[in-house]
Amino acid sequence: MFSRLADYIYIAATIGFTVYGQLILKWRVGKFGSLPADLMGKLQFVFGVLFDPWVLSSLFAAFLASLAWIAAMSKFELSEAYPYMSLNFVVVLVLSVWFLNEPLTAAKLIGVAMIAAGTVVIARG
Repeated sequence: MFSRLADYIYIAATIGFTVYGQLILKWRVGKFGSLPADLMGKLQFVFGVLFDPWVLSSLFAAFLASLAWIAAMSKFELSEAYPYMSLNFVVVLVLSVWFLNEPLTAAKLIGVAMIAAGTVVIARG
């Protein structure tokens, strides 16, 4: 029983690293502004973003998420583990409102509630 519960740490780590990467990427890209229209400006923008230490940490988090997912796949069937990835939507919404000051609308709340409910239904099936 405890070992099976411990296996869920791999899924939680996948979610945690994925959410971290998405939030950091949005935060840092926002600091760089909009993508320029001209080719040279685009190249400067992309290289500026890619070499930002925070963006590099988000790319590393994506790598760690992949490793955690590989570990999860060794413990679960895909159809059992994958529905939990929908929790990324819930966590990203909450944290983007909190950390990035993004608007929280009724439509977003309803959508996230439906996702969470669907995740519970699938996980129990």
